[in-house]
Amino acid sequence: MKSMTKLRMGIIGVGGIAESRHIPAYLHLNKIVEVTAVCDVNSVRAKEVANKFEIEHVYDDYHAMFSIVDAVTICTPNKFHAEIAIAALDAGLHVLCEKPMAMTTAEAELMLEASKRNGKKLSIAYHYRFVESVQLAKKTMNEVGDPLVTRVQAMRRRKVPGWGVFTNQQMQGGGSLIDWGCHLLDAALWLLDKRKPVEVIGQTYNRLSKTPNQINEWGAFDHDTFDVDDHVTAYIRFEDHSTMLFECSWAANIKEDMTQISISGVDGGLQVFPFESYKSKHGAFTTSSAYVQDDQHQAGILQAKNFIESCLGHADLVNKPEESLQVTQLIDAIYESSISGRSVRIP
Repeated sequence: MKSMTKLRMGIIGVGGIAESRHIPAYLHLNKIVEVTAVCDVNSVRAKEVANKFEIEHVYDDYHAMFSIVDAVTICTPNKFHAEIAIAALDAGLHVLCEKPMAMTTAEAELMLEASKRNGKKLSIAYHYRFVESVQLAKKTMNEVGDPLVTRVQAMRRRKVPGWGVFTNQQMQGGGSLIDWGCHLLDAALWLLDKRKPVEVIGQTYNRLSKTPNQINEWGAFDHDTFDVDDHVTAYIRFEDHSTMLFECSWAANIKEDMTQISISGVDGGLQVFPFESYKSKHGAFTTSSAYVQDDQHQAGILQAKNFIESCLGHADLVNKPEESLQVTQLIDAIYESSISGRSVRIP
């Protein structure tokens, strides 16, 4: 049987992330992938995007697209991730799904089962793993020794996304945590490498965005119907007794945005943005830094390349679905802890 040399890709959902990241990345990688079709329930919008990028086939039913593609990229609201991914996997297609993996752990587990059942690739688009500073931190983790305390901040100042369905609990399953904080949570877990979280205490808030007459830099939204989290804190304990202090927000009243992962270990430490490492050396405590350019567009290309090459049998997935499932488990636990007021054990 002749091996495949070029992947035929279908895009399901043609909103902003498809138009700004996924389709441009695939066009850049046109020697190994071809965007064969786009699909959206808004057929007018689908045709606009297809015309813009000169994509031949346009659908408003994703099932009808399955026969002409080898893989799909899912860019729909979170509510539809599991349904579409499982249908595509059962149709014999590989799947790259936008983050988060699913609305719930139960849905994510069904996606993973479908991937295994059909022998097809499933990957979740946590592209921060491909950001250069995170890649450098991953290579430096051996100098940290056993991690003790990890601090994660995914903080935006007054930037609730006022467009689309970002503030709709029914469609998204949450707010700042499931949309934005999940990126940094995934990157931090990747750096910690297979450490098993066992207990979570979490608290979510939405008073910032329920309060009228607040400044918001990213468009208007309805304060009265806002029903998702805009600020989240969590304390995560791991099986080896190391811990993570986590905070994320869309709408914090802070001086400036803060995106940071820092890890303090037995032998040394590091921070990711900008990259620095800390270590005792020659009788002194040293700080080392490196100039890197954290290009989100380039990270998207690297993510796409890894997924395509994995589907073609030339590479291992960097974003493994089992690891993305763990992120969803933690998101669920944080939300559950906030509702119950108690810590939640991770099985």
